[in-house]
Amino acid sequence: MRSPIILALDADEISKAADWINATKDSIDIYKVGLEFFLKFGASGIAELRKNGDFEIFLDLKLHDIPNTVANSVKSISQLKPKFLTVHASGGREMVSAAALADPSIAITAVTILTSLSDEELGELGFASNAEQSAVALAKIAVTAGARAIVCSPFEVGAIRSAVGDGVTLITPGVRPVGSAAGDQKRFMTPAQAIEAGANYLVIGRPITGQPSLDTMADAAAAILKSI
Repeated sequence: MRSPIILALDADEISKAADWINATKDSIDIYKVGLEFFLKFGASGIAELRKNGDFEIFLDLKLHDIPNTVANSVKSISQLKPKFLTVHASGGREMVSAAALADPSIAITAVTILTSLSDEELGELGFASNAEQSAVALAKIAVTAGARAIVCSPFEVGAIRSAVGDGVTLITPGVRPVGSAAGDQKRFMTPAQAIEAGANYLVIGRPITGQPSLDTMADAAAAILKSI
């Protein structure tokens, strides 16, 4: 059985990220490499991590530009063979399609509404609808354009699943185990609640990586997996 946990490697050193992978690999199959890591270490950083053993990558770059630029960006990281690569669904149908066509082996993953945004903030940004309605609309556009996965708050999972069907992978940040601090997430659920709502994968960072030692990190990852 594959683990539904994706661990966020928001580390400031390659050696630290490698230690996190080694500590949690019994409970986790996929690791998220985001902007913080990628801008500092690039493709060579990922290659360095893989010297300690192969693993699947959720490459969270949230590409958002004109279609040609996004397509060329996808091609530029094809050699990394990420399982998932994020783009902003708000980039539009043509942009998402260009990304999907640039490398069909990568599951283009469309980000809908960031979990750090509240309904009030969405209104300030000019969104006419609330988070759920906006996320569903963005997800439908992205999937019809070729996205094979969607990133959304766990609170939108059920509505998006109804809108896009069972063949699309739903990935949720905004997940916090019972007793964890909310951090910068304004819309979150426990891991068990998110899976019950219909999520396929859960992106989790500080509740695991914020532990005081590698041993307690391993224990935290195992406990979360057991709770699902």
